[in-house]
Amino acid sequence: MERPDTLLFTLTGRDRPGVSSKVFSTLAAFGVDVLDLEQIVLRGRLILGVLTSVPADLPAAQGAMATAAAELGMNIEIEHGTGDTQRERSGRCHVTVIGVPLTAGAMAGVTRRIRDAGANIDRIERMARYPVTAFELALSGADVDRLRAELAVEATASGVDVAVQPASLLRHGSRLIVMDVDSTLIQGEVIEMIAAHAGCEAEVAEVTERAMRGEIDFEASLRERVALLKGVPASAIDEVYDRIQLNPGARTLVRTLRRLGYRFAIVSGGFSQITDRLARDLGIHYARANELEIVDGVLTGGIVGPVVDRAGKATALREIAAEIGIPEAATVAIGDGANDLDMLSAAGLGIAYNAKPLVRSQAGTAINVPYLDTILYLLGIKREEIEAADAAEGYVTPAPLV
Repeated sequence: MERPDTLLFTLTGRDRPGVSSKVFSTLAAFGVDVLDLEQIVLRGRLILGVLTSVPADLPAAQGAMATAAAELGMNIEIEHGTGDTQRERSGRCHVTVIGVPLTAGAMAGVTRRIRDAGANIDRIERMARYPVTAFELALSGADVDRLRAELAVEATASGVDVAVQPASLLRHGSRLIVMDVDSTLIQGEVIEMIAAHAGCEAEVAEVTERAMRGEIDFEASLRERVALLKGVPASAIDEVYDRIQLNPGARTLVRTLRRLGYRFAIVSGGFSQITDRLARDLGIHYARANELEIVDGVLTGGIVGPVVDRAGKATALREIAAEIGIPEAATVAIGDGANDLDMLSAAGLGIAYNAKPLVRSQAGTAINVPYLDTILYLLGIKREEIEAADAAEGYVTPAPLV
């Protein structure tokens, strides 16, 4: 098929109202077709590119566009060529880069790895400017697995977070978010807070840390820790709940994604006496956790029913996804401990959030900034969009988001 002649008009200069209107009004007089269009504005400086068919009276069109640019106080370049803007259809993916701050050196490292992997950057868009700086890069021609491995190394070296996701329609549809609770949705470990009432917090904390690092079996460690809680009054659970602090950005994450029709689940190796209340208070649709045995208002040191362990978390993700008719590829799992690894692996997007080294090394994506709502940027949602939606509903969004 013969490639048609085309014209590329590139205007640069100070942004002002009416630039696009003037450009297209001028082009309209020559009956051209618009084939491609892109515009960016950086600190008041505009770059506008318009690709069109070639008009019958080419000199007149070029002269008219030069005059229009002069009247707008802008520079113009006109390039005669052939064909449309052809973008690579294979190896398309999204790369999200997050930093606090995001330095030029870090971006140099990321873009160098992209180049070395043979991928091309088709578009860059800013997702947030505070409390983190985040950009999304749309790539083509990438070997996604190779690129993810290369950028994971660069992220560690440059001290930034980098997520690589294949381009897919699933990214634009309703999804299921499955989240761990202790040290992910909330700060700290509930079992340690309850253990403080039994005078064994340090002992429980030591076992918890070993379990989260994957050094000991989770179920065995849980039963060992819960046994130490024998005799603690059930009223201590209410006191612990009142002291729980959500991680920064948790409410914003849930509120924003609920607006978009996402479904939420919390799946925890902790306790249903806490997680069920969290789900009600935050508007989370599903909650799975272990149940502490309570007899006559006192903890017995036992657990009712089977333990929600590492495998149980992944099973819960699959069961909830099946129940609501969402494919596993459209699930997002978030966690920090070794008992989250199966769940992170089962999800379409598994995110290690401020996780232990073992978990960071095995998860496909890691977030190491202390803001849970940065996950929104991985889903293609901009901070400005979040704030606009909050303002429309009367929420005041502080910085950082909470």
